[in-house]
Amino acid sequence: MLQIFAAYVIDLIIGDPRHIPHPVVIIGKGIDAAEKVLRRFAAPVLGLKLSGLILTVIIVGVTYAAMRGIVKGAYRLDHWVGIITEIWFLSTTIAVKGLSSAAMEIYSLLDKGDLSEARRKVGWIVGRDTQSMDEGEITRATVETVSENIVDGIIAPLFYAFIGGVPLAMAYKAVNTLDSMVGYRNEKYMEFGWASAKFDDLCNLIPARVTGFILLITFLVTGRPVKNALKMIQRDACKHPSPNSGIPEAAMAGALGVRLGGLNYYGGVESFRAYMGDSVTGLKKAHILDTVRIMHVASVITLAAGAVVLYLIS
Repeated sequence: MLQIFAAYVIDLIIGDPRHIPHPVVIIGKGIDAAEKVLRRFAAPVLGLKLSGLILTVIIVGVTYAAMRGIVKGAYRLDHWVGIITEIWFLSTTIAVKGLSSAAMEIYSLLDKGDLSEARRKVGWIVGRDTQSMDEGEITRATVETVSENIVDGIIAPLFYAFIGGVPLAMAYKAVNTLDSMVGYRNEKYMEFGWASAKFDDLCNLIPARVTGFILLITFLVTGRPVKNALKMIQRDACKHPSPNSGIPEAAMAGALGVRLGGLNYYGGVESFRAYMGDSVTGLKKAHILDTVRIMHVASVITLAAGAVVLYLIS
């Protein structure tokens, strides 16, 4: 618990310093290098799907083993070196500061009326086209992204840290990074990235549902309409293309009384995402602030719940 709490606080205050190499960047470079080798030598013989499966096994397995080795080596040097090593690596798996800062910067730009820069900044956190977005669309994109990333940027890493320490939390980030790099449904990655995408869905299956429960508690604590959030989870979460991302998005839509989803553009091509929630109130930039506050409270509740569970188990 000491390491997890300390890691959370470090992320909350410092985030990801740019001058320190981030483990996810290193994992990403490993994925890129392994992909090139597998496509060149394995894919012609084994096929793209099996080669993609091998990529997933190698990256996740090596990440887990390397993290175990690093932590054990650090503890052999000194007990406190081991603790500090665990804390730092754990902090890199959590993204409270990064999510909050990105969302708040977009809110600040909208508040100043700088739509052009807000479009550019929201393009950093979403994959859709942003060049012609109005304020409502920028707000929707930000709220959807923060809601979705409550799972893989906060609660899932904490969940795996609680049950398996730093190695398992970092292995989860490897899965997450694989999905973000090769888990696309396009011609290049439809088969090669199939295993990575499916494994990411599997690894988020429990954390996403834990997130739904945590969000309902958060709405209760913050005075949001819990019943409406639960209703939207039951009614709309299954409409999302992902078996997991629909849960936090539908919950947030219900709690805020807004409608998420709708028409997006990717490389100029239309893509309609099923609506989530009812438009009780139109999307306003203030909803970004609400989403960020909910994210912070949910992360604290997750830490508290994890502490209670660990205490009961011990």
